Amino acid sequence: MGQWERFLEPYKQAVDELKIKLKGMRTQFATEIEHAPIEFVTGRVKPLASIYDKALEKGIPFEPSDLLASEIPDIAGLRIMCQFVDDIGAVVESIRRRKDMVVTEERDYISKNKPSGYRSYHMIVEYPVQTIHGEIAIPVEIQIRTLAMNFWATIEHSLNYKYKGDFPEVIKERLQSAAEAAFSLDEEMSKIRDEIQEAQRYFSEYKSDSRNDLRKSGKGGDEG
Repeated sequence: MGQWERFLEPYKQAVDELKIKLKGMRTQFATEIEHAPIEFVTGRVKPLASIYDKALEKGIPFEPSDLLASEIPDIAGLRIMCQFVDDIGAVVESIRRRKDMVVTEERDYISKNKPSGYRSYHMIVEYPVQTIHGEIAIPVEIQIRTLAMNFWATIEHSLNYKYKGDFPEVIKERLQSAAEAAFSLDEEMSKIRDEIQEAQRYFSEYKSDSRNDLRKSGKGGDEG
């Protein structure tokens, strides 16, 4: 195993374990209340090319080290998607209360978005990973956002690679307009939240009843 593989292995372990735990949070929410604020969870470890770019940007050596780990706290990253803006606060509070990780930093880009229009809630947590050499505290960035915010951020990220961060003015203006449109969509959806959730409950019950009817009809056919 190379030095980078050894260095990144605990980060991969942290992402894998936290994905399971955060998905477990979603199941618990769904069991205890009618609406689960977590829609789904994704996670990744930064590829080496991205770590290299970040190290170059920060002026630090591109080599596995404690310095690199402290200067790039988002080597391990997770995203939590929510249906509604209000759900984000519920998820943030749940993470703050957890005893299996420590929140070390929070950045609210929702109430105060970036100039580009970017919106998301960022948390840096320290998560203890158990290895054969003992416990290691791994920094992990958790981004919490709505589906609309995530769609915008994904497009902006792709364009950022194309233009190397130097967007033409017309693209920059349209991205900002799109960000405001996405946030307006989130606000409108929040206003009819109760109706949306009632429709989703009805749809889930309808699917469940339909599956049960199909099973019963299938049994009847076998017995006949």
